[in-house]
Amino acid sequence: MPGSIFTFYSYKGGVGRSFTLANIAVLLARWGHRVLCLDWDLEAPGLGDYFRPQLPARPTGGVVDLVDDFRHGRFAPDTHVQRLTGVGVLDFVAAGREEPGYVTQVQEIDWDGLYDDGFGEYLEQCRAHWVARYDFVLVDSRTGISDIGGICTAHLPDHLVLLFTANRQSILGAMEAARRADAARNLLPFDRARLTVLPVLSRFDNREEYDRSETWRRIVVDETAELYRTWLDQTVEPATMARHLTLPYVSYWSFGEQLPVLSEQTPGADQIGFALETVAAVVACRLDRTDLLAENRDAYVASVRSSRREFKHELRVSIPRTFVHPANELVDELKKRDVRVVKSLSGDRSLLARAEDDARHLCLLVDGKVSRWQAAEVELFLHRTLGQDRRVIPILTAGTEASSLPGYVGNLRYLRLSGTRGPAEVARDLVGQLKGFTPLVDDDLDLSVLLEQARESRLRPSRWDLVDELVTALQAAVGAGDGARARDLATDLAVAVKPRSPDGDDHAPAPPEVRRSIDWLRRTLDTRAPTTQHRKDLG
Repeated sequence: MPGSIFTFYSYKGGVGRSFTLANIAVLLARWGHRVLCLDWDLEAPGLGDYFRPQLPARPTGGVVDLVDDFRHGRFAPDTHVQRLTGVGVLDFVAAGREEPGYVTQVQEIDWDGLYDDGFGEYLEQCRAHWVARYDFVLVDSRTGISDIGGICTAHLPDHLVLLFTANRQSILGAMEAARRADAARNLLPFDRARLTVLPVLSRFDNREEYDRSETWRRIVVDETAELYRTWLDQTVEPATMARHLTLPYVSYWSFGEQLPVLSEQTPGADQIGFALETVAAVVACRLDRTDLLAENRDAYVASVRSSRREFKHELRVSIPRTFVHPANELVDELKKRDVRVVKSLSGDRSLLARAEDDARHLCLLVDGKVSRWQAAEVELFLHRTLGQDRRVIPILTAGTEASSLPGYVGNLRYLRLSGTRGPAEVARDLVGQLKGFTPLVDDDLDLSVLLEQARESRLRPSRWDLVDELVTALQAAVGAGDGARARDLATDLAVAVKPRSPDGDDHAPAPPEVRRSIDWLRRTLDTRAPTTQHRKDLG
């Protein structure tokens, strides 16, 4: 998947824009992403001051030199890149050389003339180069309304991070800039999706004057509500998300250029690193799955934090206390097959209290019924599984009926441990599933795309009843690995959600229970679909 470009913009200075970008860049790199930062605040560059301790040398070039490269017919966007030390893959392009001639170099740039000469197409080539090499490109834009601001807010980004403080000039100026960017983007001769905007209330002090702070929270939500419509989950209120997208004012970090995320390794809720982690997680998810953030912030951040890391164990086997001895035999057989496996016993409270998992997949050994501890394990596992190749694989004992189990287990493809299929045979098949040898459904069936289409449809109530029936049947077919049945049901679902007439008063979005069913099935597909990289990891 190509990378995404996020521009960090503020209408007024002094809101902590460069501070926020620098800390989020460090978090994304620490979480295993490839990150590039561009200091496009050419008239008042400052991003490099946050990175200076990690830079190998003083910058000898930067963004302004892209203009010289264009004028001389050179395409060398990597020439001015510096890699920071000690924070993963985090590259930096400064505004330019740190020497007296830099100011003159900036003042001589005629942006309108450059675009007339084809600089837009050149910048588009740079953009394509960056998103091919990096997961995230973070652009630090100058404040106010300007030509450079237009490049950073309209031409370059996929997403705009809009920072403002709790005063009307800052909020309304930022909102006007967002509207200008959206209008300018529509005039670009390049193929772009609609610009999504992430509003971030910065330097907000709610420790004093509680009533006034709550009043300003409401003002912020009222003024920025339109920005949430294109990306916020329909089940989440903008006021809820606005609280997650608030960076507190902490006087300690207002002195100098500092990176609190380097010193606050496990920040508490009252520390600024906590809020920065939340915003970084939303960026890492590309503004997706905000329903999970609203439900459980810690699980949301933990899932993103661990999405690129190596797991200590490949598999965790959840064992009920009624089935310890056969389970131990299964674990021994898995170890013989070089699977990095760890056991968990129902009732192990320490497992549920951990901030992160140490195993990639969860094997649920079910003897008669799913214990409440196992149910909690599955729920926590799925909360932590966001955009990752992680799966829940049930193993049922001989007397356990799949039809009597909760849907989140019974609808998954399971293995059976019985008198004729002992631990050795089950371990063999389990390894086959981990290596992706057993597809969930036919490879040509793109259920995820269809389910997303269904989720965003507007239908009559009677048709939503039909969709609910089809999704329920699909859950069973997918769980059983019945590709033919799943394909037939998917065909029926595509017909059911196909628009037949313009939306009328009787057309409505998906009811909450249907959305939950669709989301559950999508998560099931995500946690069960093998990937090429995972097959490589398993050898």
